[in-house]
Amino acid sequence: MTAVESRPPAGSHRRPPRTWRRRAAMPALIGVLFLATVVPSGLGLYNPYIQLVLIYIGVNIVLTVSLNLVNGYMGEFSVGHAAFMGVGAYVSSVTTVALVIGNPRLGGPLLPEASSLVVFPLSLLLGGVAAAVFGLLVAIPSFRVRGDYLAIITLAVNFIFKSLVENLDVIGGPRGFLGMTRVTSAMGRAVDVPWTMIWAFVATVGTVYVVHSLVNSTFGKAIVAIREDEIAAELMTVDTRRVKVVAFLLSCGLAGVAGGLFAHVLGFINPAGFGILKSTEVLVMVYLGGMGSITGSVLSAAGLTVLLEAMRPLHVFRWVLIPLLLILLMRFRPTGLMGSRELTDVFPALRRWFGRPPEDEHFEHTGGRVS
Repeated sequence: MTAVESRPPAGSHRRPPRTWRRRAAMPALIGVLFLATVVPSGLGLYNPYIQLVLIYIGVNIVLTVSLNLVNGYMGEFSVGHAAFMGVGAYVSSVTTVALVIGNPRLGGPLLPEASSLVVFPLSLLLGGVAAAVFGLLVAIPSFRVRGDYLAIITLAVNFIFKSLVENLDVIGGPRGFLGMTRVTSAMGRAVDVPWTMIWAFVATVGTVYVVHSLVNSTFGKAIVAIREDEIAAELMTVDTRRVKVVAFLLSCGLAGVAGGLFAHVLGFINPAGFGILKSTEVLVMVYLGGMGSITGSVLSAAGLTVLLEAMRPLHVFRWVLIPLLLILLMRFRPTGLMGSRELTDVFPALRRWFGRPPEDEHFEHTGGRVS
């Protein structure tokens, strides 16, 4: 017998309520991570090196998850993510130094040191907006055509950005730009808490939440449809150019935020830190975790960051081992560690806590209609 859709009864369009366990699981996990990373740092239980590695993990998670939105979920190939990270790093650094600290080229400070508590997070957002605007210059010509043009253009943009910054003496040119350590120190003198660790935690959780919410929304379904078949997506009334531009700008903006954090943690930036080697490092993290997997990106960014730090005594030879790891991965696990699956797909028991309830998935599939 053919199923015929009937008029839904009153109230059937309401999304099924979630149990208290599913509502509380994610905030509880975030709270545990906060207690395991930020609180011990504030109490001095972690030495500065461990704090630095934890912040690098957060920065790399933001970079990897944001690049996975374009390369993994949308199926395009961007290879110049370090350029957008660099735009955010320079814009954020120049803003905080010029407003709070001052230097011989930019002049004296315009605001008191205590204002760094407000200026710092705003400068991160400004760096993200600047990176998104810079990304718009790439998106407009790239998404007018299909194919591998985005890879070619982003590769060229990475070299253009590096050459441009090297010739701007006002921000240090090839010698680099410094002074951000005084900004983070000013925040610590105003209120003695690990501010960079806190903002790295907020940026990491915020990025994962934003990208997860986006790819599980109707707009996210359009992104995945473009990856599967762009022509078919257009036939299904998806505005492919608008979807690609929005997703790409969001990816660039998040990379800019990561760049601002990276600059203030390191205290010094120069153009060499945002070259093709950095872009390759982020690409390795994306492919290692799996294309189209947020938890895979998180695990690969954390694991590879720790691995790079463990191999630091090998100096330049670690950059021989990392590409070798990528070659072995492509040979024996071409889809990455997680493929397109999430951790809840690998361990179904986690669905009781973090997965979407079956009735919720049925609601979105049927739009609340009763068959």
